[in-house]
Amino acid sequence: MEPRFFCDAMLGGLARWLRAAGYDAAFEQGIDDAVLVARAGESGRILLSSDGGIFERTPVREGRVRSLFVPRALGLSGELRFVLGAFSLPLLPPRCMTCGGALRELTKDEARAEAPPKTLSKIETFYRCEGCGKLLWRGSHWERIARVLAEAETAARVR
Repeated sequence: MEPRFFCDAMLGGLARWLRAAGYDAAFEQGIDDAVLVARAGESGRILLSSDGGIFERTPVREGRVRSLFVPRALGLSGELRFVLGAFSLPLLPPRCMTCGGALRELTKDEARAEAPPKTLSKIETFYRCEGCGKLLWRGSHWERIARVLAEAETAARVR
């Protein structure tokens, strides 16, 4: 079973990239540290944080809540490499970077009513997020994301 994560307020960008890498990564802006620790523990998620104070909280300190300190000095791609390496994680099929929902493949006909006409003329396969309903496709942005993920996975293995 793949690990599931809960990122603290400083790691919202990391949560998005973990989702792109195929992992369930929760994130809530402005969540109180005590609530964050409690929710991570209740849901069985691994708490990812750059806040040293979180690691002084009893459930984290005693190991009742699995956690990993993610150094902020690494930058976003470095954070992703760090987490992939710490847990020896391979890339999985991507999830929605916005909400973390699973992506369901659609045909061109199923996406016709929503896809921009220019995109519809070039793309054959579309995806719908089962969480937020967002329509996605493999455009130039997707290629850039795939490159960043591949580089992070390779660097994590070398670590």
